[in-house]
Amino acid sequence: MSKIVFTDSQVKKLSKNKWIKNITNKAITYTDEFKIKLVKECENFKKFPRDVFKECGIDPDIVGECRIHNVAYKWRTQYKNRGIITDTRKGSSGRPLERELTDKEKLEKAEAKIKLLEAENELLKKNEMIEKGLLIDIKSISNLK
Repeated sequence: MSKIVFTDSQVKKLSKNKWIKNITNKAITYTDEFKIKLVKECENFKKFPRDVFKECGIDPDIVGECRIHNVAYKWRTQYKNRGIITDTRKGSSGRPLERELTDKEKLEKAEAKIKLLEAENELLKKNEMIEKGLLIDIKSISNLK
């Protein structure tokens, strides 16, 4: 995370921008459209990320050069490796929920856990068969169920 802390007036100014999904005094979340726009326009060094920020009405002096460079690098790498750009912070903060789960959510969570455990069991069975020498061919491993 950047050491830049935004003032309340900067937060207010940047929050009005259509390319910014959310902003706090410490962090900015950009829209997925902006991320793709930046990657596409900076492809083959057509433009600099700073210029794209400026064209979209996001003041590079407020955001900071280092932050612009870092997010542009991260988005380009993500787009190159996955073909899509996603917010890696979504749902993975590790914080416990502050609310009680509904019955439906509890059921979905339990079903997901069951699927994971079943997959782990299958993997362990296949590994055990390999260790015993019953399976040698990789193709026979993928066909086993």
